[in-house]
Amino acid sequence: MQKSGLQSGTEAIIGFFVSMSSAHPSFAILKRHSLSGQAADTLRAAIADGTWKDFLPSERRLCEMFQVSRPTIRTALHLLVKDGLIETRPGRRNRLLSTAQESLRRPSRLVGLITPQAVSQMTVVVYKRVSEIRTHLAEQGFATEVLVCPSGRTAPGEHKLEEFVRQNRVFCCVLLSVSKEVQKWFSARSVPALVLGSCHPGVKLASLDIDQRSVCRHAAGIFLSRGHRQLALVVPDSGIAGDLASEQGFREAVDQHGNSEALPATVVHHDGTARHLGAKLDLLFSSSTPPTALLVAKPQHVFIVLIYLLKRGLAVPNQISVIARDYDPIFAIVDPPIAHYSLEEDAYVHRLSRLMVQMVSQDYPTPEPNLIFPKFFTGGTVRALT
Repeated sequence: MQKSGLQSGTEAIIGFFVSMSSAHPSFAILKRHSLSGQAADTLRAAIADGTWKDFLPSERRLCEMFQVSRPTIRTALHLLVKDGLIETRPGRRNRLLSTAQESLRRPSRLVGLITPQAVSQMTVVVYKRVSEIRTHLAEQGFATEVLVCPSGRTAPGEHKLEEFVRQNRVFCCVLLSVSKEVQKWFSARSVPALVLGSCHPGVKLASLDIDQRSVCRHAAGIFLSRGHRQLALVVPDSGIAGDLASEQGFREAVDQHGNSEALPATVVHHDGTARHLGAKLDLLFSSSTPPTALLVAKPQHVFIVLIYLLKRGLAVPNQISVIARDYDPIFAIVDPPIAHYSLEEDAYVHRLSRLMVQMVSQDYPTPEPNLIFPKFFTGGTVRALT
């Protein structure tokens, strides 16, 4: 069972103080990584355990205990000041504030929602799920705080995570389609986390996601069964585990069908902008073997692709067949309706609620994937080739 950062820190400091004698206390030597942060965590745990009543030991004594430099201890003390645990005054001992011990012992009721984009930039479907999570947690007595951790900013992102978790004393976190680096950060620490999306290889966290690998294998199989032999998957170059799994499933379907004929499984990576995606499609349709079928990952990119095809004079589905991997409510009401995969929201919410209840009850879900296969909506954008 995973434990919160505060619990593991408390256990560590208890171990330190069990071996102390009243005259010569001994502290474990800190590892040479984020020394000031580790010192601050250890001091917090000691304060929570009531090791000191009114004042902390002198800076010099703390340096001896931790075997670190005075600047490191001063940085750690500065972190405790920011947390409202101690008061420092020039020439005087560092005084513990009266509420410090009670504050640290009080169980945290904050759940962090870690996302790669601001709430205002989320799709309707994702925004709805985030709202459901926050409502459900509020009913359980938990507050939520959103932290935006953009992809491609490994070092600053990790620093931001450390600050967020430490200063807010986060109870647990929900990770929404975050990067591999963010997943690895949580996997290597004791902060309980649930991934909404798929885990990257080597990351051991509980997760809940649509089975994108099976979805793309199924979609490619539909195209192949309709006689299409030139297929392309249009997917952002995001590095997100679900997008990588999509590529794997797409290639698997083509490889399994190929047997005696070598079929191309083209993957079109793009940066999400209309300009870049249009340039990629120009290259694709100017090749000697342009596709007759497109599987498009994101809802917003489906419309970029459809407008591109319209400008190029390619009719859907007469000349190009299209399937959307993800769901958007508008797909079912346009004419013709766009073929897509839609999740039964009740099934998803039920599974998510069960995992969230487990996590906030400290009965942490086992680090394994929980995958759901959505329904395929036929629509009118897939045509069989004669």
